[in-house]
Amino acid sequence: MDLTVTTRAEGDVTVVRLAGEVDVFSAPTLRDELSHVIASGKTKLLADLTDVPFLDSTGLGVLVGRLKTVRVQDGEMRLVISSERVLRNFEITGLDKVFRIYPTVEEGLADMAGER
Repeated sequence: MDLTVTTRAEGDVTVVRLAGEVDVFSAPTLRDELSHVIASGKTKLLADLTDVPFLDSTGLGVLVGRLKTVRVQDGEMRLVISSERVLRNFEITGLDKVFRIYPTVEEGLADMAGER
């Protein structure tokens, strides 16, 4: 399954929607797309993984790497994860303590809006 990455602005938050599996083959696409968004000056990100049925360690590494990049620029990246399978990867690795994770885009946007 190919990975598609789309973005949309919601106020000062950029929602990055992923659809497809994030694995060793598709992770470079994710890394490049997130790097492009960040390079364009958008550092308040909400990554929507709702349509990601599978995410391996390579994908986790890309997300952690981009999180570090935005934090250096006083930005943030939060995640939307509705799949128990994908969420479990974050719990097993302890990354659920590193990322703020929401069950829906709406909840993530509401929380991020409340911190402006």
